[in-house]
Amino acid sequence: MMRPRPSRLRHIAGIGVDRMGSIADASGKDFLRLENLDTDILPDAEAIARTVRAASEDADNSYLPFVGQVPLRDVAARHVSAMSGVSYSGERNCVISAGGLSGILNVLLATIEVGDEVIVTDPTYAGLINRVRLAGGVPRFVPFGFEAGSEWRLDREALRASIGPKTTAMLLMSPSMPSGGCLDAGDWALVAELCVAHDLLLIVDTAMERLVYDGRPVLHPAGLPGMAERTITVGSSAKELRMIGWRVGWIVAPDAFMPDLVAVSLANVVVPVGIGQDAVRVALENSATTLAPYVDELQARRDCVLEELRGLPVGVPGGGWSLLLRVSDFGLDGAAMSERLLEQGVCATTMAGWGETHGKQYIRFVYANEPVERLRGLGERVSAALGL
Repeated sequence: MMRPRPSRLRHIAGIGVDRMGSIADASGKDFLRLENLDTDILPDAEAIARTVRAASEDADNSYLPFVGQVPLRDVAARHVSAMSGVSYSGERNCVISAGGLSGILNVLLATIEVGDEVIVTDPTYAGLINRVRLAGGVPRFVPFGFEAGSEWRLDREALRASIGPKTTAMLLMSPSMPSGGCLDAGDWALVAELCVAHDLLLIVDTAMERLVYDGRPVLHPAGLPGMAERTITVGSSAKELRMIGWRVGWIVAPDAFMPDLVAVSLANVVVPVGIGQDAVRVALENSATTLAPYVDELQARRDCVLEELRGLPVGVPGGGWSLLLRVSDFGLDGAAMSERLLEQGVCATTMAGWGETHGKQYIRFVYANEPVERLRGLGERVSAALGL
C-alpha cells in the first residue's frame, strides 16, 4: 500500500551514524570506531549494581509513578538547582523522560506552535534539528565561527539578527554537539538579554554541560536576570553519567510549564524503564566525585586527536565527545571522506544535514569511544585518506 509521506516528515533526514555503524559491525574488522556517540568508559559501579537489584524488585517493575520515581526527581531537581542557582522542587518542577532526546521532543511538543521558529546553533546535532521539525517548528540556524586550529566561537551578531516575528524559542547546548563549541559568559548574557527583550523561551540541553576542558567553568543560564521563568532544562544520563543504554533523562521547568509537560509526557512515552531510574539517581548523586577523572580522560583523548591532526583544519572543542575536520579544504565532502577513511580502518560520520553554514564539508570524529593508545596513529590514517 502506497501512501504519501506526512508533510511533517518532509525535512526529516537520517543522521548517517547508523549507516556507518552498521558497515563497521558487519565487516568483522577492527575499525577505529569514531562514528557514534558511545563511550567505552563504564558507568559508576554502584549504579550498575543498583540496576541489577532493580531487575528483581517489584517496585521497579511498574509504570508508576507516571512522572518518574520520586527519589530521582528530587535528585535531578537538586542537581539543576545547584548548576543554575535557581531553586527547583522534584515534586513541582521535574518529570522524568525516556532519555534526553525524548525530553527535548516532549518540551518542544508542549511549547512550540506549528510554524514557530526555534533558534539553534550551526552546526547542531541532526537529531535535535529533526525534533524541532517533528514538533512543527522551523530551525533558525546561528553559526559558530570556525577558524582552523582554534575554538568555535558563537557569532553574536548573527544571533541578534536571527530573531524575527515568528521566533518563539532558543534550543541551545553547551558544549554543543557535534563541534564541542562552548558558550561563554558573554554569550549566555546575550542569550538572556535577547530572550527577555523578545519574550522567548530558552530550552537548554544539558547532556554534556559538565564535560568541559581546560578549567572552563560550568555555566547555566537559568540564574541570569529574567531567565528563571523562561528556562526549561533537559538533562540526560547518557553522556555525563555514561549510562547510554539506560535511556533516562529529566525535564526541570518552572511551575507554569509543568501541566503541559506532564500531559505530553503521558501521551508520548509515559515513563522510562523502572529498573534504570534509581540507578541513574545513584550515578547523579555520586557524580560530584566520579565526574572529574572521567573528564580528565576525555580531555586526554581530545588532546591526543588534536596532536594527531596537527596542521589540518580542525575546530578545537572546548568540551564534549567529538570534533570536526573540514575536508572541503581538500576538495572533498564528508561523505567522500567517510568512504576513504573506511579503507584506512576508521569509521567516521559526515556532517551533511547538521547545519547550513557548517555541514557536509566536515567529518566528525568521536573520541569518547576509543582510548588514547588506539587513537595514536589516527593522523597517518587521515593523511592517507586525504592523499597527503
